[in-house]
Amino acid sequence: MDIIYTLWLRSMKRYLRSKSRIVGSLGMPFFFLLALGFGLNEVVQIPGSTGENYLQFLVPGIIAMAVLFTSVFSGIMIIWDKQFGFLKETLVAPVSRLEIMLGQTAGGATTAVIQGALILVLSLFIGLGIPTVQGFLIAFLFMTLIGICFAAFGIAIASKMEDMHGFQLIMNFVIFPIFGLSGALFPIASLPEWVIPLTLVNPLTYGVEGIRYGLLGTSAIPPLVCLAALGASTVVMIVVGAFLFRKASV
Repeated sequence: MDIIYTLWLRSMKRYLRSKSRIVGSLGMPFFFLLALGFGLNEVVQIPGSTGENYLQFLVPGIIAMAVLFTSVFSGIMIIWDKQFGFLKETLVAPVSRLEIMLGQTAGGATTAVIQGALILVLSLFIGLGIPTVQGFLIAFLFMTLIGICFAAFGIAIASKMEDMHGFQLIMNFVIFPIFGLSGALFPIASLPEWVIPLTLVNPLTYGVEGIRYGLLGTSAIPPLVCLAALGASTVVMIVVGAFLFRKASV
């Protein structure tokens, strides 16, 4: 557990010392929230709405977006550590690769949840109603699962790569469809029928709907189903990430 904590603490210190990284990571999600939220608020009607407008509907999706992007791109630290020799020094220490992978995953997931929490706080000032304490806890639970799931995914991909620019290009190619097919921007019920199966096999969909249930009290998918599906996806991603990281060469 010491190595997991140490690597987690290292990730947190690097994150907190980089103010530009914190502010820069908020830029795109907040822009989406303002541009789409206020731009389409009077145009988009939510099917089966229980009173929320489009801006309120959008907030959980943008929070999930912030967590997704931050957690996935935390995997770039693996490539960075490869290039500067830190990962090699870590691997020769008397610790298992699983512990190293879990420490990196924990650090990436924590920074991602912080980014999501910042978006949540900002959303309270632009139209999101204040949810209950229970709703906050539910939202944070799903944010944490998203962070762990996609931090492990990012590490799994980074374990097989040597070039940071190539990693960024591949991640952009992968995560934009994941985000677009998650129901974050538009209700699942309004999507074409052929798209809905793609949405339902997307782990982020269950995270978005879980956060939406916590903050708004409504979701297109039952919250327990969301929890089970996202939890299972997180376990699978950790197993895959650990396997690929164990095979990684430095």
